[in-house]
Amino acid sequence: MKKNITLITGGARGIGRATALNLAAKGHKICIGYHSRETCAQAVVESIRQQGGEALAICADIASEDQIVAMFQQIDEQLGPLTGLVNNAAMLQQQSSIEQLTSQRLERVLATNVTGNIICAREAVKRMSWRHGGQGGAIVNVSSAASRLGAPHEYLDYAASKGAIDTFTIGLSLEVAAQGIRVNAVRPGFIYTEMHADGGEPGRVDRVKALIPMKRGGTPEEVAQAIVWLLSDDASYVTGSFIDLAGGK
Repeated sequence: MKKNITLITGGARGIGRATALNLAAKGHKICIGYHSRETCAQAVVESIRQQGGEALAICADIASEDQIVAMFQQIDEQLGPLTGLVNNAAMLQQQSSIEQLTSQRLERVLATNVTGNIICAREAVKRMSWRHGGQGGAIVNVSSAASRLGAPHEYLDYAASKGAIDTFTIGLSLEVAAQGIRVNAVRPGFIYTEMHADGGEPGRVDRVKALIPMKRGGTPEEVAQAIVWLLSDDASYVTGSFIDLAGGK
């Protein structure tokens, strides 16, 4: 029987946490990648272990190629050959219009949201690809509805970084389809997570929910369900696809 070993970057809270708990309940061995929230990451690991699952947490700055490589090597040693990657780690800066954006801010956002995600995918492909002796696998990139909506007056840089992830998802899915690897993306929007506080407005979802066709915000668990499906054999003929989870927006 195939063993599912899945890395979730940014797995200590929000969508990453919900996905980790859901996958663990389905028998996946889980690695929680985190940057600064060690207590939260270890709490997710403990929750999984209490339910009889296997998990570990690894601290790694996704903006650092060396730390990404070290994280994947540790997964090899402690869990085994990777079969799933959820590219969930992302950085959101304070709300800003174009006039306040700086090159330093852009470099930080793109290093994490774009470069780091691509390097994680590279390391995953090296392990999953049939060409490299892997057993195949699936990658789910967590994009954002912002890639379609643009996030004017708030997060132009974040939205642009997620647009890059959309394009990367399409290209990578075509590149590795014949090597047993499926690559898809989810595009959440207006989800109740702690990330809005990073942008300076913890109550943002409640402020804008009247503008959402469904008139409510979404939950991390609703997004996690889509990610779990894309990783599963139920989605075995799905690659290069996007699931939008933004209440119709």
